Amino acid sequence: MAYNMKDVFYLDTSILTTTSAGSGIQNIDLSSYVDPIARGRAKGTGLAIYKVFFDFNNSSDNGPVPASSTGSLRCGIISSPGLASSAVSSSTTFTSGTLTAGNDLMVAGADFTAGGTAAGDPAPNMFVKPSKEVPYVVVRDQVSLMVFVKTAMSTNTLISVRLECAQVTLDQSTLNQLLRTQTV
Repeated sequence: MAYNMKDVFYLDTSILTTTSAGSGIQNIDLSSYVDPIARGRAKGTGLAIYKVFFDFNNSSDNGPVPASSTGSLRCGIISSPGLASSAVSSSTTFTSGTLTAGNDLMVAGADFTAGGTAAGDPAPNMFVKPSKEVPYVVVRDQVSLMVFVKTAMSTNTLISVRLECAQVTLDQSTLNQLLRTQTV
């Protein structure tokens, strides 16, 4: 498959922060798009993620997070075999380095800071993102939107993500390499 209008489709999910610090996970099931087992002449398939879009909005009115809000968070899409969903501020904790560019399982990541300035806040900073030329190819059954709220948000914030993706056929050596790198 290629990056074109015929093959590309969207997957999305969201997670709500509360006014407490903490972590949370929301999963996207990919089992109907990914088949990492090559059978006879049939090749395995993966999901190529070309672009990822993050949105941070005021959960009460679908508007932007108010300029007077405070708080900071980091979030990312992780190729994550076997993680359970959990609400933000739950007891979920991530190991050091999970939400960083150094994590091989990181598909895309963004920081958001609401600084409490009347002039508005800086735009979200995407520190990792795939591209049309070099997509992140997932061969596991799920990806997860993982959120770590470092400083409690003063406004409940809905974090939404949209993945622009397509199914791709993989030769055996590429499939084996991806399976090795996407193992926790």
